Amino acid sequence: MTTNTRDFLVELGTEELPPTQLKKLSDAFTQGIEAGLKEAGLSDGIEVISYAAPRRLAVKVTNLAEKQQDRDEVIFGPPANIAFDADGNPTKAALGFAKKSGASVEDLSEENGKLKISRRIAGQATSELLAGIIQTSLEKMPIAKRMRWGSSRTEFVRPVQWLIMLFGNEIVNGEVLGLSAGNTSRGHRFHANKEITISSAADYKQALRDAFVIVDYNERKELIRAQVKAKGEEVGGIAIIDEDLLDEVTGLNEWPTALAGNFDEDFLRVPSEALISSMKEHQKYFHVE
Repeated sequence: MTTNTRDFLVELGTEELPPTQLKKLSDAFTQGIEAGLKEAGLSDGIEVISYAAPRRLAVKVTNLAEKQQDRDEVIFGPPANIAFDADGNPTKAALGFAKKSGASVEDLSEENGKLKISRRIAGQATSELLAGIIQTSLEKMPIAKRMRWGSSRTEFVRPVQWLIMLFGNEIVNGEVLGLSAGNTSRGHRFHANKEITISSAADYKQALRDAFVIVDYNERKELIRAQVKAKGEEVGGIAIIDEDLLDEVTGLNEWPTALAGNFDEDFLRVPSEALISSMKEHQKYFHVE
Protein backbone atom coordinates (compact mmCIF):
# COMPACT_ATOMS: atom_id res chain seq x y z
CA MET A 1 0.00 0.00 0.00
CA THR A 2 1.32 3.43 -0.92
CA THR A 3 1.69 5.77 2.05
CA ASN A 4 1.35 9.51 1.56
CA THR A 5 4.19 11.47 3.11
CA ARG A 6 5.06 15.07 3.87
CA ASP A 7 8.01 16.94 5.34
CA PHE A 8 7.76 18.10 8.94
CA LEU A 9 9.51 21.10 10.51
CA VAL A 10 9.73 22.14 14.12
CA GLU A 11 11.60 25.24 15.27
CA LEU A 12 11.68 26.35 18.90
CA GLY A 13 12.73 29.98 19.25
CA THR A 14 14.41 30.98 22.49
CA GLU A 15 16.53 33.59 24.19
CA GLU A 16 20.24 32.98 23.57
CA LEU A 17 21.11 29.38 24.40
CA PRO A 18 24.32 28.44 26.27
CA PRO A 19 26.91 28.40 23.44
CA THR A 20 29.01 25.57 24.85
CA GLN A 21 25.89 23.41 25.17
CA LEU A 22 24.22 24.24 21.85
CA LYS A 23 25.37 21.16 19.92
CA LYS A 24 24.55 18.85 22.82
CA LEU A 25 21.07 20.35 23.17
CA SER A 26 20.47 20.06 19.43
CA ASP A 27 21.57 16.43 19.34
CA ALA A 28 19.36 15.53 22.31
CA PHE A 29 16.35 17.30 20.79
CA THR A 30 16.82 15.44 17.52
CA GLN A 31 17.37 12.07 19.16
CA GLY A 32 14.24 12.55 21.26
CA ILE A 33 12.15 13.25 18.16
CA GLU A 34 13.61 10.24 16.37
CA ALA A 35 12.80 8.05 19.37
CA GLY A 36 9.25 9.40 19.54
CA LEU A 37 8.64 8.77 15.85
CA LYS A 38 10.04 5.26 16.14
CA GLU A 39 7.82 4.50 19.13
CA ALA A 40 4.83 5.77 17.17
CA GLY A 41 5.71 3.52 14.21
CA LEU A 42 6.51 6.49 11.99
CA SER A 43 10.25 6.09 11.44
CA ASP A 44 10.29 4.03 8.24
CA GLY A 45 11.88 5.86 5.30
CA ILE A 46 12.36 9.18 7.08
CA GLU A 47 15.42 11.43 7.07
CA VAL A 48 16.03 13.61 10.11
CA ILE A 49 18.07 16.82 9.82
CA SER A 50 19.16 18.97 12.78
CA TYR A 51 19.53 22.74 12.85
CA ALA A 52 20.82 24.86 15.71
CA ALA A 53 21.69 28.52 16.18
CA PRO A 54 21.96 30.74 19.26
CA ARG A 55 18.24 31.54 19.37
CA ARG A 56 16.71 28.39 17.92
CA LEU A 57 16.64 24.60 17.89
CA ALA A 58 15.06 23.05 14.81
CA VAL A 59 14.55 19.65 13.24
CA LYS A 60 13.31 18.75 9.76
CA VAL A 61 11.92 15.30 9.04
CA THR A 62 11.47 14.35 5.39
CA ASN A 63 9.17 11.65 4.00
CA LEU A 64 7.09 11.41 7.17
CA ALA A 65 3.92 9.34 6.75
CA GLU A 66 0.64 11.21 7.12
CA LYS A 67 -0.74 8.54 9.44
CA GLN A 68 0.28 5.44 11.30
CA GLN A 69 -0.25 2.10 9.66
CA ASP A 70 -3.30 0.20 10.83
CA ARG A 71 -2.21 -2.74 12.96
CA ASP A 72 -3.59 -6.02 14.25
CA GLU A 73 -3.55 -6.58 17.99
CA VAL A 74 -4.06 -9.80 19.90
CA ILE A 75 -4.69 -9.67 23.66
CA PHE A 76 -4.62 -12.86 25.68
CA GLY A 77 -6.68 -13.23 28.81
CA PRO A 78 -7.52 -15.83 31.46
CA PRO A 79 -7.62 -19.59 30.88
CA ALA A 80 -10.62 -20.62 28.80
CA ASN A 81 -11.67 -23.30 31.31
CA ILE A 82 -12.61 -20.65 33.90
CA ALA A 83 -14.22 -18.24 31.43
CA PHE A 84 -17.60 -19.94 31.18
CA ASP A 85 -19.72 -21.89 33.64
CA ALA A 86 -21.34 -25.26 33.07
CA ASP A 87 -24.30 -23.60 31.33
CA GLY A 88 -22.00 -21.71 28.93
CA ASN A 89 -22.52 -18.34 30.58
CA PRO A 90 -19.52 -16.01 30.89
CA THR A 91 -17.95 -15.89 34.34
CA LYS A 92 -16.56 -12.79 36.06
CA ALA A 93 -13.18 -13.66 34.59
CA ALA A 94 -14.50 -13.48 31.02
CA LEU A 95 -16.63 -10.40 31.67
CA GLY A 96 -13.73 -8.60 33.36
CA PHE A 97 -11.33 -9.40 30.53
CA ALA A 98 -13.79 -8.19 27.91
CA LYS A 99 -14.50 -4.96 29.79
CA LYS A 100 -10.82 -4.25 30.42
CA SER A 101 -10.10 -4.76 26.73
CA GLY A 102 -12.97 -2.55 25.59
CA ALA A 103 -14.71 -5.43 23.87
CA SER A 104 -17.83 -7.54 24.30
CA VAL A 105 -18.03 -11.21 25.29
CA GLU A 106 -19.00 -12.03 21.69
CA ASP A 107 -15.56 -10.80 20.58
CA LEU A 108 -13.76 -13.43 22.69
CA SER A 109 -12.18 -16.50 21.17
CA GLU A 110 -9.87 -19.25 22.36
CA GLU A 111 -6.30 -20.11 21.47
CA ASN A 112 -4.04 -22.63 23.21
CA GLY A 113 -6.38 -22.83 26.18
CA LYS A 114 -6.64 -19.07 26.75
CA LEU A 115 -9.18 -16.43 25.89
CA LYS A 116 -8.08 -13.86 23.35
CA ILE A 117 -9.34 -10.78 21.57
CA SER A 118 -8.18 -9.99 18.04
CA ARG A 119 -8.83 -6.55 16.65
CA ARG A 120 -7.74 -4.09 13.99
CA ILE A 121 -6.49 -0.76 15.36
CA ALA A 122 -6.69 2.19 13.02
CA GLY A 123 -3.55 4.33 12.86
CA GLN A 124 -3.73 7.89 14.13
CA ALA A 125 -3.07 10.89 11.95
CA THR A 126 0.55 11.97 12.35
CA SER A 127 -0.49 15.58 12.89
CA GLU A 128 -2.29 14.51 16.07
CA LEU A 129 0.88 12.96 17.49
CA LEU A 130 3.56 15.53 16.68
CA ALA A 131 3.04 18.03 19.51
CA GLY A 132 3.26 15.26 22.09
CA ILE A 133 6.43 13.86 20.52
CA ILE A 134 8.07 17.31 20.56
CA GLN A 135 6.99 18.02 24.15
CA THR A 136 8.35 14.68 25.35
CA SER A 137 11.65 15.22 23.56
CA LEU A 138 12.10 18.61 25.22
CA GLU A 139 11.23 17.25 28.66
CA LYS A 140 13.87 14.52 28.34
CA MET A 141 16.70 16.83 27.26
CA PRO A 142 19.80 16.77 29.51
CA ILE A 143 19.40 20.20 31.07
CA ALA A 144 21.23 20.49 34.39
CA LYS A 145 19.24 23.51 35.59
CA ARG A 146 15.96 24.59 34.05
CA MET A 147 14.58 28.08 34.49
CA ARG A 148 11.17 29.73 34.66
CA TRP A 149 10.26 33.19 33.40
CA GLY A 150 7.46 35.64 34.03
CA SER A 151 4.47 34.15 35.81
CA SER A 152 4.61 30.93 33.82
CA ARG A 153 5.45 27.60 35.41
CA THR A 154 6.92 26.37 32.13
CA GLU A 155 10.57 25.37 32.45
CA PHE A 156 13.36 25.20 29.89
CA VAL A 157 17.05 26.02 29.61
CA ARG A 158 16.14 29.55 28.41
CA PRO A 159 12.84 31.42 27.95
CA VAL A 160 11.00 30.32 24.80
CA GLN A 161 9.70 32.93 22.36
CA TRP A 162 8.09 31.25 19.35
CA LEU A 163 7.22 27.86 17.91
CA ILE A 164 6.94 26.61 14.35
CA MET A 165 5.39 23.25 13.54
CA LEU A 166 4.66 22.66 9.87
CA PHE A 167 3.53 19.39 8.33
CA GLY A 168 3.84 19.98 4.63
CA ASN A 169 2.61 23.55 4.30
CA GLU A 170 0.02 23.21 7.06
CA ILE A 171 0.48 24.46 10.61
CA VAL A 172 0.20 21.65 13.15
CA ASN A 173 -2.52 22.37 15.67
CA GLY A 174 -0.69 21.94 18.95
CA GLU A 175 1.02 23.53 21.93
CA VAL A 176 4.53 22.97 23.29
CA LEU A 177 6.03 24.63 26.37
CA GLY A 178 3.01 26.91 26.52
CA LEU A 179 3.44 28.14 22.93
CA SER A 180 0.88 27.60 20.19
CA ALA A 181 2.42 26.46 16.93
CA GLY A 182 2.58 28.84 13.99
CA ASN A 183 4.67 29.42 10.87
CA THR A 184 6.60 32.53 11.91
CA SER A 185 10.30 32.61 12.77
CA ARG A 186 12.67 35.50 13.47
CA GLY A 187 15.61 36.78 11.48
CA HIS A 188 19.01 37.91 12.71
CA ARG A 189 18.71 40.11 15.80
CA PHE A 190 20.42 43.06 14.07
CA HIS A 191 20.60 42.43 10.31
CA ALA A 192 16.98 41.30 9.91
CA ASN A 193 15.17 41.93 13.18
CA LYS A 194 11.71 40.99 11.95
CA GLU A 195 9.31 38.09 11.68
CA ILE A 196 9.95 35.60 8.87
CA THR A 197 7.10 33.51 7.48
CA ILE A 198 8.06 29.93 6.67
CA SER A 199 5.78 28.44 4.04
CA SER A 200 7.06 24.86 4.25
CA ALA A 201 9.83 22.73 5.71
CA ALA A 202 11.62 22.73 2.35
CA ASP A 203 11.86 26.54 2.40
CA TYR A 204 13.16 26.83 5.95
CA LYS A 205 16.92 26.88 5.48
CA GLN A 206 16.91 29.38 2.62
CA ALA A 207 14.29 31.62 4.23
CA LEU A 208 16.49 31.98 7.31
CA ARG A 209 19.60 32.50 5.19
CA ASP A 210 17.82 35.36 3.45
CA ALA A 211 17.29 36.80 6.95
CA PHE A 212 21.02 36.48 7.80
CA VAL A 213 20.75 33.29 9.84
CA ILE A 214 22.75 30.19 8.92
CA VAL A 215 20.77 27.55 10.77
CA ASP A 216 23.00 24.59 9.89
CA TYR A 217 25.40 24.25 12.83
CA ASN A 218 28.09 22.33 10.93
CA GLU A 219 27.93 24.67 7.94
CA ARG A 220 28.39 27.64 10.24
CA LYS A 221 31.27 25.93 12.04
CA GLU A 222 33.17 25.15 8.86
CA LEU A 223 32.55 28.66 7.53
CA ILE A 224 34.09 30.11 10.69
CA ARG A 225 37.05 27.73 10.37
CA ALA A 226 37.67 28.76 6.77
CA GLN A 227 37.30 32.49 7.49
CA VAL A 228 39.63 32.39 10.50
CA LYS A 229 42.24 30.41 8.56
CA ALA A 230 42.07 32.92 5.69
CA LYS A 231 42.43 35.90 8.03
CA GLY A 232 45.46 34.33 9.66
CA GLU A 233 47.11 33.95 6.27
CA GLU A 234 46.22 37.54 5.34
CA VAL A 235 48.24 38.88 8.27
CA GLY A 236 51.18 36.59 7.50
CA GLY A 237 50.64 33.91 10.13
CA ILE A 238 48.73 30.78 11.00
CA ALA A 239 45.51 30.98 12.97
CA ILE A 240 45.44 28.38 15.74
CA ILE A 241 41.96 26.90 15.85
CA ASP A 242 41.06 25.23 19.12
CA GLU A 243 38.11 22.90 18.51
CA ASP A 244 36.37 23.67 21.81
CA LEU A 245 36.65 27.38 21.14
CA LEU A 246 35.40 26.85 17.59
CA ASP A 247 32.32 25.06 18.93
CA GLU A 248 31.68 27.89 21.38
CA VAL A 249 32.03 30.61 18.72
CA THR A 250 29.72 28.61 16.45
CA GLY A 251 27.18 28.67 19.25
CA LEU A 252 27.54 32.43 19.73
CA ASN A 253 26.58 33.72 16.30
CA GLU A 254 24.10 33.24 13.49
CA TRP A 255 25.92 34.99 10.66
CA PRO A 256 29.71 34.65 11.07
CA THR A 257 32.14 37.19 9.66
CA ALA A 258 35.76 36.87 10.73
CA LEU A 259 37.79 40.00 11.42
CA ALA A 260 41.54 40.36 12.05
CA GLY A 261 42.67 42.58 14.91
CA ASN A 262 45.88 43.50 16.70
CA PHE A 263 47.13 45.05 19.91
CA ASP A 264 50.13 47.09 21.04
CA GLU A 265 53.31 45.06 20.73
CA ASP A 266 54.27 46.19 24.20
CA PHE A 267 51.82 43.59 25.54
CA LEU A 268 54.01 40.86 24.04
CA ARG A 269 56.17 41.18 27.15
CA VAL A 270 53.37 39.29 28.89
CA PRO A 271 53.87 35.50 28.69
CA SER A 272 52.18 34.16 25.58
CA GLU A 273 50.25 31.60 27.63
CA ALA A 274 48.55 34.40 29.54
CA LEU A 275 47.72 36.33 26.37
CA ILE A 276 46.33 33.28 24.62
CA SER A 277 44.31 32.22 27.65
CA SER A 278 42.76 35.68 27.95
CA MET A 279 41.91 35.83 24.25
CA LYS A 280 40.27 32.40 24.32
CA GLU A 281 38.44 32.61 27.62
CA HIS A 282 37.30 36.24 27.62
CA GLN A 283 37.30 37.59 24.07
CA LYS A 284 36.64 34.29 22.26
CA TYR A 285 39.47 35.11 19.83
CA PHE A 286 41.61 32.74 17.79
CA HIS A 287 45.26 33.69 18.15
CA VAL A 288 47.72 33.84 15.23
CA GLU A 289 51.27 32.56 15.31
